Amino acid sequence: MHAPTERPGSQPAPRLGESLLRQGLITADQLRIALTEQREHRAPLGRLLVRLGFLSDSVIRDVLARRIGQESVDLSHVVVEADALARVPQELALRHRVLPIAFDHASRTLTLAVADTVDVLALDHLRARLDRNIGIRVLLASTAQLLDRIDQLYGHELSVDGILREIETGEIDYRSLDVSDAHYQQPVIRLVGALLGDAIKRGASDIHFEPEASFLRIRYRLDGVLEQVRSLHRRHWPGIAVRLKVMSGMDIAETRMPQDGRVSLTLNARDIDFRVASHPTIHGENIVLRVLDRTKSVMSLEQMQLASHCLASIEQMLARPEGIVIVTGPTGSGKTTTLYSLLSRLNRESVNIMTLEDPVEYPMAMMRQTSVGDAAQTGFAGGIRSIMRQDPDIILVGEIRDAETAQMAFRAAMTGHQVFTTLHTNSALGTFARLLDIGVPAEIIAGNIVGVIAQRLVRTLCPHCREAYTAPPEEEAVLGMPADSGSTLYRPAGCARCRFRGYSGRIAVMETLCMDIELDDAVARRAPMRELREAASAKGFRPLADDGIARILDGSTALAEVARNLSLLPRVQAVTMPDAR
Repeated sequence: MHAPTERPGSQPAPRLGESLLRQGLITADQLRIALTEQREHRAPLGRLLVRLGFLSDSVIRDVLARRIGQESVDLSHVVVEADALARVPQELALRHRVLPIAFDHASRTLTLAVADTVDVLALDHLRARLDRNIGIRVLLASTAQLLDRIDQLYGHELSVDGILREIETGEIDYRSLDVSDAHYQQPVIRLVGALLGDAIKRGASDIHFEPEASFLRIRYRLDGVLEQVRSLHRRHWPGIAVRLKVMSGMDIAETRMPQDGRVSLTLNARDIDFRVASHPTIHGENIVLRVLDRTKSVMSLEQMQLASHCLASIEQMLARPEGIVIVTGPTGSGKTTTLYSLLSRLNRESVNIMTLEDPVEYPMAMMRQTSVGDAAQTGFAGGIRSIMRQDPDIILVGEIRDAETAQMAFRAAMTGHQVFTTLHTNSALGTFARLLDIGVPAEIIAGNIVGVIAQRLVRTLCPHCREAYTAPPEEEAVLGMPADSGSTLYRPAGCARCRFRGYSGRIAVMETLCMDIELDDAVARRAPMRELREAASAKGFRPLADDGIARILDGSTALAEVARNLSLLPRVQAVTMPDAR
C-alpha cells in the first residue's frame, strides 16, 4: 500500500508539545521538563503534563481530539444508556478502557467513549463481539473520568469474600485478579487493595481498621458519618496490619507505640494519598487511614454552592491586600477545603504563596508548602519566621494553637501580608474571645483581622429519593415559619443510588463576618458578645443557624441533619430528632 501523498502546500500536523506551546497552554520550560520526564519514564506526553500539574486532564483531552479530528466528551455530564452498557461485557470494558454511552436504534450505531481512539486491537475485539450490522462511533474521553465511570456503572467490585476464601482454602479467586496485571499477587495484598479501592469508590474520607477481642471491624466515614462495612475474623488482622505498615513506611516490628505514615496509590488513573496512623489498644493496633483525594477536595468557590451573601463577603475579604482571614469550626468541618479554595482563587504566577501545614495534605502547583511538626524539626512560629525571609505575598498558617504562633501570624499581617489560618471556635464572633484567651492583645486583634468564616458540613439529601412532607407545627416554630402554613419540607428515604442512606454528599453551612472600623473599635474595647452580635447583625451578618435553616427550606438537607451538626436552640427544644442514619 502506498503512503498517502501530501497536497501541495500542506504541512504535517505539529507534535502535541509544539501545538500546546503555540496555543500558549504551556511554556517552553514546562515542555522541556515534560520531555525530560518522557525520556525517563516512556509515558505519553499528555499524561505527564497532567501529572506534573501543568495542564488539566480535560484540556489534554480536547487538544488531542482536535489534533486527530475526533469529537471529545466530558463524561461528568453524560447520562449513560442502560441499553448501550448491556452490549459491551464488563471484561472488555475494563481490559480495553472503553465505555458504551449511547445506542441509536435507527442507525444501529453504538457510541463509545475511549481513552485511545487509535487502539485498533480494542475496536476489532469489540466488533467481533457485536452484531455485524452495528456501527461504532468513537468519542475521546479523559482516562481518569473513563475509569471512574466504568468502575461506577458496571458495579465492578473486587471480591473480598473470594480473596478471604483463597486465604483459607488456597483456591485462587480469579475475579479479584487485575486483568491488566500479568503477575500474580498474594491474596493479602489484593485484600488490602480491594478494601482501599472500595472505600475510594464509595467516597469515604476515612477508613478505620478496629480490632476487637475476636474479630476485626472495618468502618468507612461516609459524608461525615462512620458506617461499618465489614467484619473479618481476627486471624486476618496480623497480615492486613503488616501490609498497611509496609505500604505506609512504618516499622512492622513496633506495635506498642503510635506511628504515622503515608501511602500514595494510583487508582483509576488518579493519584490518591492516604495518611496512615496506628495507635495501640487493648486488642492490638488500631489503624486509621485518611483519604486525601486532591481532585475532589480542591474546588473553586463556585463549586462549593455557597449562599450569595457568603460568596460576596468572601470576595470582599480576598480583595484586601493585607490582614488575616480566619476559618473556624470543629475538626472535620471542611476548614482545609475552604482554605485551599480561597488560595486556589489567588494562586497565580505573580504572587508567592507559602504554607505551613501539619501535615501537607494536598500538594498544589506553584505554592511553596511546608510540613511542620516533630518530624520536620520546626513549628508554626519558627516556620513563620523563616517564611518571612522568603519574600512571600500570601501566607497560610495551618492552625493557631498558641500565643507565639498567633503573635507571629499577626506580625506577618501587620507587615503587609495576606495571612490565612484556622482556629477552633464554635462561631465567628467567638474568635475574638479565643484569641484573647490565647494571649493576643485586643489592640492587636483590632485592625488586623480582615474577616472570619465559621462553617459546618451537613449531608445533602439524595435527590433521587428524598421524601416530601408537610411541616408539623413544632418544626415550623423551629424554622421561624407561620403556624399552619402548610410548608413542604424534605426528609431522607433511601434508595440504591445512595446505598439506602438517604443522603448523598455534603454541603457547607457558613457564616461570614467582614470586619470594619466599628467592629474593630468594639473588639479593641473588649465589648461583650451581645454588643458584638448586635453590631454585626446591623451590618447584615447572618449566623450559622440562619444559613442552616435556608438549606432546609430549599430542600438541600433535612432538619434533623442540621440539628445534628449545629445548635438551633432554644427553638429546637420542642422537636424530637430521629437518630442519624
